[in-house]
Amino acid sequence: MTEANLAINNRQPAEDDYLDHGPVSPVGSDGQLFQLAPELSSDALRKIIADGTPVVQACRAILKQAQVSLADAFRAGAPVRELVAARARLVDGILGVLWERQSFARSGDIALIAVGGYGRGELHPHSDIDLLILTRDGVLPEWQDDLSAFVTLLWDLGLDIGHSVRGLDECVAAARGDVTILTNLLETRTLTGPDDMRQNLSARVFADEVCTDHDYFLAKREEQRKRHEKYSNTEYNLEPNLKGSPGGLRDIQNIGWVTKRHFGLAHLEDLTRFSILTHEEYRLLQDGETFLWELRFGLQILADRNENRLLFDHQRALAEILGYRDTEDRLGVELMMQRYYRVALSLSELTDLILQYLEEAILRRDEVDEIVPLNKRFQLRNRYIEAINIPVFAYAPYAILEIFVLIAQHPEIQGIRASTIRALRAHRHLIDDAFRNDLACTSLFMELLKTPHALDDTLSYMKRYNVLGRYLPEFGEIIGQMQYDLFHTYTVDTHTLRVIRNMVRMKDEESREQYPLASRLIHRLPKIELLFIAGLYHDIAKGRGGDHSELGAAEVSRFCQRHHLSLRDSQLAAWLVENHLLMSMTAQRKDIADPDIIHSFARQVPSQVHLDYLYVMTVCDISATNPKLWNTWRASLLRQLYIEAKRALRRGSDTPVNRNDWIKATRSEAREMLHAQNFSDEQIDDVWETLEDDYFLQDSTVDIAWQTSSIIRHGDCPEPLVLIRDTRGGPSDGYTQIVIYMASRMELFAATTAVLEQLNLNIVDARISSGLGPNSLSNYVVLDEKGQPLGKDPARRDRVRERLIEELDDPEDYPGIIDRRTSRQLKHFAFPTEVTFSNDTVNYRTVMEVFTPDRPGLLARISRILLENRIRLVSAKIATLGERVEDVFFITDEQGEPLQDVQSCRVLQEDLCRQLDEVSGAGDTRRK
Repeated sequence: MTEANLAINNRQPAEDDYLDHGPVSPVGSDGQLFQLAPELSSDALRKIIADGTPVVQACRAILKQAQVSLADAFRAGAPVRELVAARARLVDGILGVLWERQSFARSGDIALIAVGGYGRGELHPHSDIDLLILTRDGVLPEWQDDLSAFVTLLWDLGLDIGHSVRGLDECVAAARGDVTILTNLLETRTLTGPDDMRQNLSARVFADEVCTDHDYFLAKREEQRKRHEKYSNTEYNLEPNLKGSPGGLRDIQNIGWVTKRHFGLAHLEDLTRFSILTHEEYRLLQDGETFLWELRFGLQILADRNENRLLFDHQRALAEILGYRDTEDRLGVELMMQRYYRVALSLSELTDLILQYLEEAILRRDEVDEIVPLNKRFQLRNRYIEAINIPVFAYAPYAILEIFVLIAQHPEIQGIRASTIRALRAHRHLIDDAFRNDLACTSLFMELLKTPHALDDTLSYMKRYNVLGRYLPEFGEIIGQMQYDLFHTYTVDTHTLRVIRNMVRMKDEESREQYPLASRLIHRLPKIELLFIAGLYHDIAKGRGGDHSELGAAEVSRFCQRHHLSLRDSQLAAWLVENHLLMSMTAQRKDIADPDIIHSFARQVPSQVHLDYLYVMTVCDISATNPKLWNTWRASLLRQLYIEAKRALRRGSDTPVNRNDWIKATRSEAREMLHAQNFSDEQIDDVWETLEDDYFLQDSTVDIAWQTSSIIRHGDCPEPLVLIRDTRGGPSDGYTQIVIYMASRMELFAATTAVLEQLNLNIVDARISSGLGPNSLSNYVVLDEKGQPLGKDPARRDRVRERLIEELDDPEDYPGIIDRRTSRQLKHFAFPTEVTFSNDTVNYRTVMEVFTPDRPGLLARISRILLENRIRLVSAKIATLGERVEDVFFITDEQGEPLQDVQSCRVLQEDLCRQLDEVSGAGDTRRK
């Protein structure tokens, strides 16, 4: 099976579960047991030492050669389980040789024991090597010096050794007081010395006097809960930890530890004898663990250290080693990470099932079950829903959806009982085309969408148990699909469910504070289920190539037809999916103070109802894309666009606002405000006559009156006028506005942006009104590092004003470009800069768009390049999307004309690309 189709034939999910959705990696067994070369054996080491080579030198040479051999074998496709075992055998041999050289090695009262992962016979290239030097009755005085020398020798070899020296009684006491020590002692091997002590130790630590299986289960369950919490309770971190993240290796090990303590089992495979695991489930568990081992083994080779975090630094190289190749639509690294996420999700499902079974067997074995009937097919047992008859899914397949509708209707349900999860897994294959088109099934799914509840939680259950991806095969394709960037923090499926979560929570009281307009509008939407459907499908076509919005609109139309929605409702859902980016792109990339932009946007919106749906969906979408993306400035932009578009819809598409009328009305209203402050027409006109007409399109009348009055009061003072205040359109949106009025200079924008960036302020918007006089009026919108206005920190606001006045007062003092250190993650995203030009014939200026990697001081650097090319900046829209900057600059030549000369544009483009690529490190990429 190839990577491109991801084992989904004809858009149908695979028959088993997410573990079967990935490609077959090149690391597979060829039927031959991997063995290191004979010269790397313990006998060879003894001979080298006997020939006079110093012990440390001999051991280091063998370890180094073995590491190279293991890495080469891994790249050549040797089975990872054999490689891990081979390295453990290698270290066993070296430790055995070193131990037998010690005086105490001939004693029957001391032994060298492997514990933890090494005790299981597992060693990855840079794994910890946990050792226990076990004594029968304590350390004898004559052993002290040799033991110290032995441990020092191990450190000298460069091995990552963790060791302890304890007697039998000391081990038992330590295990009784520390569950981590107890866990390590559940997995032991005698490397050298008498084995009876280890057997005695195992018998004692497995006894209830050390820790009952009840207490041990509680401790390990709590340990896992805290560990999952550390990784935000999701399998879908951008840089997951292969051991600690949910669905990682530690979850599998946790099952092993609990079952070993409870049943006294030696291997997970033994769970099949107790019917806790089916043979198929054990195979899936083993396959998942093998894949995680492949990732971990390759990761540690690349990192050359004990690394378990799948960092961006290594993801691309690891994907290449494992045979994941770029396709026309997807990067190889994205395909590898999708496989990882699907495996982790499947392992989470399996471990949940096993731990729930063990919870009943260990914690509730003496409790009387509380049973509450729900209907003829389902009941609650101790608040977990279960099928009354396990074959229910066979004779009534629609019950596969019905169980999730019942979960939605009964918030007291805590989950699905393990036996019913297994039954669901066994009957998921019944979800076929006939099932999807069955009226009972489509009715149940629509009932689920209409039921007032936490829909995102229910859909997450359905995804976890691979029901959602089968019922909606188009959703199955995006499960675990990631985009290799810093902007899309979540996989497509996780982002989609977070959008649904935002929609559900938009009705909550706390959302009224954060999203006041959206939380009001959502109550006005005629059919909330249409919003949910659009949210479910808005990104459904990502990764296919082409326009995902158009492809998604076609998909949602088919969904609506299959679920018997009216033509009107179907058209609304399809319009929302096709246009789900319209509002955010208009607000972010265009000048929404321009009446022509507002009119053009409004003409694309069929009605006020469409606008309401689109606004709510846009807010939920942005907030679910990246935790840092939603801020008060974006809230202000969207709110302003919604209000202006609402006015335009009321006027009608055939009656756009005349620009001159808009300017005239703005000036008249601002003049009245200034008259109320006792300013004369002469004073007002002295200021306004130096400003261009566009100034009265860009700002609110309140801002114009505030700025004009401040300029009048400033008078002829030579010092720059710097005004700073917060502006709010609503209770949760707003931004800090910085206004600078001073003598016009070409280098002013470059200097100002340098100062603001040095002050760690994020510039999101800039407007320069050079006007007709000697002075210019510049407006900047800034936010702090958390995306908030500066109002909560007045002292910082004062420092910003003082610094701007100090730096801008004298052109000779203009600061240099900031030179902060680039973050680790940003360094791994270098792509060639793209610069495009187009002419805005309405506003008579050139639009320059710059797409480039984000780097410290970037805006100031772009400003300097514009200055060097004698380009005048009119305004700028600044957008940083993860590692990618997408800035829009409205520019003219020195005479205020659009750029007409093709050669000048080409020179500017080349300058920007060359200088920005040098900073980002993308120059080599461009040459390739």
